[in-house]
Amino acid sequence: MFEKFLEQFNKKVPLTAAESTQLQEHLTVKKVRKKQYLLQEGEVCKNLAFVEKGLLRAYSIDDTGREHIIQFALEGWVISDLYSFLTGEPATYNIEAIEDTEVVLISQSAHATLLLQIPKYETFTRLNITGAYLAMQKRLTSTISATLEDRYEAFIALYPHIAERVPQHMIAAYLGLTPETLSRVRKRISLHK
Repeated sequence: MFEKFLEQFNKKVPLTAAESTQLQEHLTVKKVRKKQYLLQEGEVCKNLAFVEKGLLRAYSIDDTGREHIIQFALEGWVISDLYSFLTGEPATYNIEAIEDTEVVLISQSAHATLLLQIPKYETFTRLNITGAYLAMQKRLTSTISATLEDRYEAFIALYPHIAERVPQHMIAAYLGLTPETLSRVRKRISLHK
């Protein structure tokens, strides 16, 4: 039921059988259908979500109605509006399933309990938050200084099978491009190879 979550957890911080059982008591599974929201902007984010199966995206919509995709989350990834989760303020992101998805949820109360009861959970959380921060910093630097081709290639390196699972307009929204610009970038890359 929590196979991928426990596998990822144990890769980072191995659990004893007792710790694993204790951890699982605080987890819930939720199925999210394609195009269904796990979180909508304006709601308070009450869960951290670990993707067991499927694919989600976190995005915002600007004043002109244009989507800006912040993150894709594939199997083995965590997704949330972390600011909302930690502060209790309304979410600024929508989280929507791109495919039928199954997630493992950790509620705010379960998160607080696990931080106190299982020191390895705190380590796992710190490693995930640190990894997310480093990825965000790398993405920001890339957005500021990398060529469009380099940004696209970095995206494909991060999400190697994403092009098979996500429409091109979503990849463009993640990269901050129009679909037409993304098409030109992909064409230039293919001509150089």
